[in-house]
Amino acid sequence: MTHSLTPRDEGNLPALGAAPLIRLDAYVAEDGSTVVNGHLLDMGGVRPPNEAILDAVAMFARTLGAPVAATVIDRTVQQVARLRVHPDGSSRTIADEDDLPPGRERTAAEEAAFPPLARVERIIQHAQREELHAAFVLASALREHLTLRRGAEDELSLEARAIEAYLAYLRGDHMLSTVLALTVARIRCRTDLDRAAPDVARATAAWQRLWDEGQVATRGQELLHMWERLSAAGLLQDPSHHAMAQAVRTRLAHGGRSVPPPSAPVALTAGPGPAPDRLAPEDKPLKPARRGLRRFTRRAGRSPETS
Repeated sequence: MTHSLTPRDEGNLPALGAAPLIRLDAYVAEDGSTVVNGHLLDMGGVRPPNEAILDAVAMFARTLGAPVAATVIDRTVQQVARLRVHPDGSSRTIADEDDLPPGRERTAAEEAAFPPLARVERIIQHAQREELHAAFVLASALREHLTLRRGAEDELSLEARAIEAYLAYLRGDHMLSTVLALTVARIRCRTDLDRAAPDVARATAAWQRLWDEGQVATRGQELLHMWERLSAAGLLQDPSHHAMAQAVRTRLAHGGRSVPPPSAPVALTAGPGPAPDRLAPEDKPLKPARRGLRRFTRRAGRSPETS
């Protein structure tokens, strides 16, 4: 499947010929930052995320003249909600079993309307302008929705998580960067050991910046196990990887007290590909929202001007 690396000219609207109820997606980060279809919303300091999401999705419904579906991942309450929003502005939440069933064709149609790689391009543009908070929130939203649709082991989900880990590193959040990068490395070691060395190297680069001795020891032991697996399989061909593996051994032998110099940043990449569905251990589970959730329920006639 091919994707454009630039946003749609029509303001990222779904294709007019797309199947009915192509799902839009929204994401609320733990700090309240809100994303709809790969765009960070300007909240104006006063609008609650649920109202901003309903206004944005209602705009799509009015533009298309048809009901629109949306999946909202809200990390402030650890919940995923599924919505139906109509052109008149009315909306309601539905249970998972009431939603249209997932499938490869549906996922392909939704991602053709909102290409993941166009979103990656937007994330990179924010990062190049040093808008690291925006880039990180957009990367988190992309990773969350790809994982929900495709599973944590899918190639696109893995690449989104790797980008998220790199942006956390650039922001100085080395603990989060280590957790995210280790998850990528763990999945890669389990599913495609031949390609795992660069991912273990990225996780090691983040781990090298940790100061907490408990985290250094716990995460370091896992890294050492990964390096030893790669060595036993004859997959440590790069001299820098040998050096990183030795740095992990040395630091653990010294009780995790020394912090080696940081490795060079790793380039952002992305690529398509299917894989089995499985949650990574560090992913906080999302609770499915029940029907009639009040914060996403709106009567007919409500509009952005009256919200």
